Amino acid sequence: MRFVPTPLSPLLANIALNGIERIHRYRTTASAWKEPSIRYADDMVIILRTEDNADEILNKINQFLAARGMKVSERKTKITATTDGFDFLGWNFKVQQNGKFRSTPSVDNFNAFRKKVKYIINNSSYGATVKATKLAPIVRGWRNYHKYCKMDGTRNSLWHIQSRTFKVFNKETKQNSRTAKKLIDAAFPKVSYAENRHAMVKGEKSPYDGDVQYWSKRNSKLYDGLTSKVLDRQHHSCASCGYKLTSEEKVNLHHIDGNHDNWNLKNLEALHQSCHQHTHMSKAPRLEYRELDARKRARPDLTGRGGV
Repeated sequence: MRFVPTPLSPLLANIALNGIERIHRYRTTASAWKEPSIRYADDMVIILRTEDNADEILNKINQFLAARGMKVSERKTKITATTDGFDFLGWNFKVQQNGKFRSTPSVDNFNAFRKKVKYIINNSSYGATVKATKLAPIVRGWRNYHKYCKMDGTRNSLWHIQSRTFKVFNKETKQNSRTAKKLIDAAFPKVSYAENRHAMVKGEKSPYDGDVQYWSKRNSKLYDGLTSKVLDRQHHSCASCGYKLTSEEKVNLHHIDGNHDNWNLKNLEALHQSCHQHTHMSKAPRLEYRELDARKRARPDLTGRGGV
């Protein structure tokens, strides 16, 4: 299945392919059905049991698509064992010999990422500081995308790339080992990972269905560490406005006592980003008073010098 890439492609794919998940399903109980498939726009994986007929299911999919003027991409469609592994959306999924499910960044995804990073590292037009600034969002984005994968090991931890980058930074005349190490820390920001901890979305749910309670609770699971604990304590609501914290706006942690070094859980509260900004703005001195103070300081003292 393939759509010509446009901003509307995912939407059109979801409209055209709605219902394709029901082609392969089976009963788990007298009243419950299981639809073992995962779809993102026009990319789809169907999980088969030993007793399922793969050719028969593929034939049904072809009929479903033909009725909509589409067909399966033969180049990208294959039947494979989960023990052999398969790539999907930039990840590689595999069931290991011990039966444990494992997900890692796919080879193609890692190579594309490494190509972007190497271009910046080897670019002689940039100094080490500029390179670190440009690398940080790319590395942080890649690590965030794969935060539910197995991210240890020399490849996925980026150990080799960081070592190579350190050597490049350290060669600059304005840098030494200490400053180069600081730039490496800035260029390769750490992101915690938790393998196979992704919070699944219920098949019938939509961000536009008005179920704020469900989406705020699910989105809270996407955070970790202190943010997750604070969100649970506040029942996924903003401590300032009281509205639910959904994916529409970023969640910020606010230090109640104003001390940004005090990370005690009781000193933290979760706010919408806009509420957080408003909180700090309301605590700042009013602008007109600051301007008056500035004018007062700038006015010369004419006392005793002929001034009135």
